[in-house]
Formats: sequence, C-alpha cells, structure tokens
Amino acid sequence: MRIKDWPEGERPREKLLRLGAGKLSDAELLALIVRAGGKGRTALDIARTLLVQFGSLNLILSASEEEFCRGAGLGRVSFIQLQAMQELSQRHMYEQLEERDALTSSELTRKYLRARLRHYEHEVFACLYLDNQHRVVKLEELFSGTIDGAAVYPREVVKRCLHNNAAAVIFAHNHPSGIAEPSQADIGITARLKAALNTIDVRVLDHIVVGRCEAVSFAERGLL
Repeated sequence: MRIKDWPEGERPREKLLRLGAGKLSDAELLALIVRAGGKGRTALDIARTLLVQFGSLNLILSASEEEFCRGAGLGRVSFIQLQAMQELSQRHMYEQLEERDALTSSELTRKYLRARLRHYEHEVFACLYLDNQHRVVKLEELFSGTIDGAAVYPREVVKRCLHNNAAAVIFAHNHPSGIAEPSQADIGITARLKAALNTIDVRVLDHIVVGRCEAVSFAERGLL
C-alpha cells in the first residue's frame, strides 16, 4: 500500500502539519526526505531499512554519498536533500547563537558545536570567538588531523584571536571514536592555550569535547 493510501492521520506529512515535526519518529522524518518508494516499498519502509542498516540516525547523516545510496538503493537526490537539511539546521542554530550570550546559552552552544563537528572522521579543533558581551563573532576550524588527533599550536590560536578581535573564546574538538570523555592530552593543551591567551587578556570560557551522542564541557567538569 502506498503512503497516500494510508488513513490521513497516519501519513507522515499530514501528521507533521497537524502535530508538528517533533511528534514524528526518525523513520517518518526520513521518509519525508526520501519521499518516493519503489519495488513494493513505501518511503517509510526505505527509511526504516536505512535506520536498521546504519544503526542510528547519526550514522545515516554522517554517511558518504556512496554509503548512503548503497544502503537502501537510493539515488543522489535523496543524499543531496539530506545534506542540505543538515546544513540548514546548522545555520539556523548558528543564527540563533549569534543573537545570544554564548555563555548563558550553553545548551544551544553545545548543540551547535556537536552538530558542526560530530560527523568528521578525523579530529578537528575549532575556536568560537566572542566579543566582550560574549556574543559570537565567528566560528573557525583551525586544526585537523588523523583519527588519533590534531596538532594544536597556541601561537596560531593567539594570532587568530587577535585577528578576530576576540575578548573571549570557547574551544571545541571532536573525538572520532565517538566517546566525548576528555583525555589528559585535551586537558594539557587547554591549560597551555589558556596560559597563552592570558598574555593578551582573552578569556577561555569553555572547551567542548564532541562525541557521537554527547558533548562534554570542561567548565562544567571544573577542568578550567
């Protein structure tokens, strides 16, 4: 049976309009992007197959074009739509963050940084530059490396803070392993960066470690 032949209250599109996107399951949301079924399967069947094959929504979103299209026999159009949706979501969060105090909007800051960094297969170190009101000036991905780590250079961080006229900064990096627990190396480089930035009166407000399912705050852990 095609989705359009289902009772109206069970169709994902009508359900979204009636109840809001938050009431839809992962499979129903994916079905709205996949849209077309095939070979006796509805779009919802294909969406459920993707979730089973990849294991989670996060792994679907981080899949390469080849992996995604092979996963349920889908084409490039569905992959492009999914990538565009992700980018729109990230830009929406960034615009919200620009309008607020990043320090008092810690949950939004963490959500944005997690959305931005969690899909990388290699480690990426980023700086969120803030003005003296703790409003966002810019996010910059400064260093990247292998799956084992990224080399972070305090001198370069100092230069970029001066270039962006930052009064404060929030650091962030991902752990490709998916585990967000800070390492001793993370704690050590944070201390070195904080000392370097103290010389130019730039405050380090936090360091967010991004994993697959969570993000850990140095400030909340008392590691700053």
